[in-house]
Amino acid sequence: MNNLKIIYYGTPEFAVEGLKALIKKKYNIVGVVTAPDKPAGRGQKIQESDVKKFARANNLNVLQPTNLKSEKFQTELKKLDADLQIIVAFRMLPKTVWNMPKYGTFNLHASLLPNYRGAAPINWAIINGETETGVTSFFLNENIDTGNIILQEKIKINEKDNIGTLYEKLMKLGGEVILKTVELIEKDEVIETKQEEILNGNEPKLAPKIFRKDLSIDWCKSSKEIYDYIRGLSPYPVAWTKISGKMLKIYKAEYSLENHNKNCGEIISDKKTFIHICTKDGIIKLLELQLEGKKKMQIDEFLRGANNLEFTMR
Repeated sequence: MNNLKIIYYGTPEFAVEGLKALIKKKYNIVGVVTAPDKPAGRGQKIQESDVKKFARANNLNVLQPTNLKSEKFQTELKKLDADLQIIVAFRMLPKTVWNMPKYGTFNLHASLLPNYRGAAPINWAIINGETETGVTSFFLNENIDTGNIILQEKIKINEKDNIGTLYEKLMKLGGEVILKTVELIEKDEVIETKQEEILNGNEPKLAPKIFRKDLSIDWCKSSKEIYDYIRGLSPYPVAWTKISGKMLKIYKAEYSLENHNKNCGEIISDKKTFIHICTKDGIIKLLELQLEGKKKMQIDEFLRGANNLEFTMR
């Protein structure tokens, strides 16, 4: 067993991969901190986080504080006497917590920092049409996602990637980078890079949280912009538009550049096999969609049940 004592912070599935990699290499995980259990779904049943489920299955010590600044929680951390803390997809820690271990605290972020600081880096990389992204490990400081970089690894974004497929790729890469970062710290081989040096006076691209009001499609943008927007929000939280007064979520589409004399957002359909929506420089071909109150469907199935639907944008 590696003697480095580690406390691991995380909540969603994305954070499990790193914990799994550390356990496989027999690192000494003295504590796992995750979000409190909460009701979810239609039945409002109490749900445990993915990280808690995995930690319990591996007999790890789990902490679920409601207040990270509480004296009780911080006393528990001190008793664990960790050498290092790791954060993946967790809320911001107070300085008294992240500054506690002798080797500090590092975070894994799903972008190539300093670009795409913020809550939704995977979404925004696709929405902005990037062709590569990656993961970054960095030491925490007082400001979100701005600490000195330890390690970065890149990955290509394929044109058909959506948030779901890219999430899976980055989750696996993240587990590898967490393990490599811990090994560098353990061997005292870390060479830190300041994010300011990479920026060299330029402003970073940001990745703010995406709200429901941000999900509506602007059909007067270019076909490529709309296509990237749709895949950058699929399968969750999903871009949408209005058709016949109802919300239409679009999970999958293709685009084509072509000249036409139609208005932005105008619908072209044979009502049997296709729905095309006009953009400023071409069309978006709808492939997988969900009408308000209905299940998600492929385009042919959707059109078979859309006999009474008016094909108008309003």
